[in-house]
Amino acid sequence: MKTPAMFWVAITTLLLITVTIMVAMNMSFSWVFYLTVIGQVFVAIMVYKVLKDHYFTDKTFEHFYEDKPFNYRK
Repeated sequence: MKTPAMFWVAITTLLLITVTIMVAMNMSFSWVFYLTVIGQVFVAIMVYKVLKDHYFTDKTFEHFYEDKPFNYRK
């Protein structure tokens, strides 16, 4: 079973938020250090998975941003 790239983004984000919470709670340095190292490995895996993901779209630069169309006027 192939895991989607967004799975790796979510797991990495949760892991690094956990590190931030652990630092704020003044937890043991060794736990924070090892979790940070694991987080760096997960960041590398996440970047690789996102860049190698076979995602295709029919959007071009002519579409600009979807939340604010190029021809938008106030």
